[in-house]
Amino acid sequence: MLIRRASDLTENDVTPEPIYRRRREFMTGLGAAGLLAACSAPEEAAAAPLKAAASRYSTNEAKTPFKDVTTYNNFYEFGVDKDDPARNAGRLKTRPWTVKVDGHCARPGTYNLEDVLKGHALQERIYRLRCVEGWSMVIPWIGIPLADILRRYQPTAKARYVAFETLHRPSEMPGQRRAVLQWPYREGLRLDEALHPLTLMAVGLYGQTLLNQNGAPLRLVVPWKYGFKSIKSVVRISFTDTQPRTAWQVSAPQEYGFYSNVNPAVDHPRWSQASERRIGEFLRRKTLMFNGYDSVAPLYRGMDLKKFY
Repeated sequence: MLIRRASDLTENDVTPEPIYRRRREFMTGLGAAGLLAACSAPEEAAAAPLKAAASRYSTNEAKTPFKDVTTYNNFYEFGVDKDDPARNAGRLKTRPWTVKVDGHCARPGTYNLEDVLKGHALQERIYRLRCVEGWSMVIPWIGIPLADILRRYQPTAKARYVAFETLHRPSEMPGQRRAVLQWPYREGLRLDEALHPLTLMAVGLYGQTLLNQNGAPLRLVVPWKYGFKSIKSVVRISFTDTQPRTAWQVSAPQEYGFYSNVNPAVDHPRWSQASERRIGEFLRRKTLMFNGYDSVAPLYRGMDLKKFY
């Protein structure tokens, strides 16, 4: 396969505030054409707003300010403090970018980012994101339903899980020079979770291409699970017949289970999960089961969600 070049974005490519606040004026029509243009056009054109259609899956809650979404992040590849990713992620080069697809599927291979996204319609989905540490945000993501991407690679009957892997490049990701976790970062979903219509592969937020600190150029968003399940800077997707070992499960299995569903009845060993602090608010609010996304409950019918945490 011929691997074509894709562009990269750093925090210097942020769309000016008056533009991103008018993003709905630009979000007409369907398709990933805007993103594909950003992947192949000169860098000076890459900050153009992405075109996306509003989604019925969006919450109507107030969105977390852009500044907080892009400066208060967990991305240990760039440091363990919340402001480290915004400060350090500019070193990451996301051009070219490829995704390896392997395992139990009919169309394995190494695909250029453009090939992964080609032919898919972008959607804007305003999702809650709840972190295991007890804070939450409401973010207007732009992306493609993960099911649409996965079906293109034709998983076989043996595929029961989907595993994901983050880029491993210590020269540009300084956090990987420390043994905070076993690198590269890995995550996984059961196949039915991956194919659920809420599961999104995000390529942008707030009407523009993802910034590095938010997981550029490709990150998972699973809104009913704690935020660490939404793996960033994805370079590998594997269809497996066994449950994949995930980064935090390997590092601290007594604290982080494979499922990691938002569940106020299952506390973290070191703090309660019954309430959360929405960034930008003073008072804490009650944590909702599945982060309020009740449509996923049938996925876990009959399961002990305290045992399978």
